Amino acid sequence: MTPQTKKPTKETVLVIGSNSFSGSSFCDFALFQKARVLGTSRSAEPDSVFLPYKWHDHSRFTFYQLDLNKDLSKIMELVNDVKPEYVVNFAAQSMVGESWANPGDWFMTNTVSTIKLHDELRKCSFLKRYVHITTPEVYGTCSGFVKEDFPFNPSTPYAVSRAAADMSLRTFHATYGFPVVSTRAANVYGPGQQLYRIIPRTILFILLGRKLQLHGGGVSTRSFIHIHDVSEATWNIMKNGRIGETYHISTNEVISIRNLVERICEKLGVSVDKHVEVVGERLGKDSAYHLDSSTLRNELGWQDHYSLEQGLDECIAWVKGNFDAIRLQSFDYIHKP
Repeated sequence: MTPQTKKPTKETVLVIGSNSFSGSSFCDFALFQKARVLGTSRSAEPDSVFLPYKWHDHSRFTFYQLDLNKDLSKIMELVNDVKPEYVVNFAAQSMVGESWANPGDWFMTNTVSTIKLHDELRKCSFLKRYVHITTPEVYGTCSGFVKEDFPFNPSTPYAVSRAAADMSLRTFHATYGFPVVSTRAANVYGPGQQLYRIIPRTILFILLGRKLQLHGGGVSTRSFIHIHDVSEATWNIMKNGRIGETYHISTNEVISIRNLVERICEKLGVSVDKHVEVVGERLGKDSAYHLDSSTLRNELGWQDHYSLEQGLDECIAWVKGNFDAIRLQSFDYIHKP
């Protein structure tokens, strides 16, 4: 689905972490709203197959290769020169299991450098809202659908590093009136996602005839939400969210990882047993976290539009349609300090 084009606006949006799946998809959505968008990421732009904003003719996007850990002064030069009304921060070390191997890298990016960014942005009087993209991992394993005030109980270095920045932002809002709004989305997916994520990885491995490793047998449950629904929600929160609040972005459809893989196998006409290998559970993996998104729905009138069935069909079409390019990319996560 192509985002609906709006009438021209005057918004300038700076997206930090624009090479990420969620960041690049949000850039594409914002450009369809006729905003001027500037993107920064620490690495050069990857293959366009992973950058949704390159799938359309967008002339109002400019990319800057800037590392939050090393180039904060340059990022702030850009901010003070352009004076964006909105800054949306997707930048993070985001792999949960790998955070055990190099926890210092996760804390440097997700806590230290992020808080340094906040300390600079709080001085920008022209900033209408800073949108902090955080994670439900801060809650740890929980039962039922949890609301935004659920207590933090992080169980991995990744989750602790994100919780620390979230808690710091509470003090920045209380002390400085920093115009922050935060989002937490559960298990985002869609075309353009990195190949080490469960949905594109399952599709790709089946097409390649390779076995997929299913950690712990895939018994943990998740609620997968399409990236278009997340981008639409993030834009709405950016424009209209209450300062100082956090909003959950989620569907109400829950599925186990095993059943998710089974659905993909069924759509591709293959046997689960021939394409799946059960391996041990990932260290510190949360068995479940499901988000209550009623605040977002009731306050801002948001609703999700994509069913999982429709989204999986779209992901399969993306992999098949770009198979020659995708098969040449790395299938695994590559850590960058």
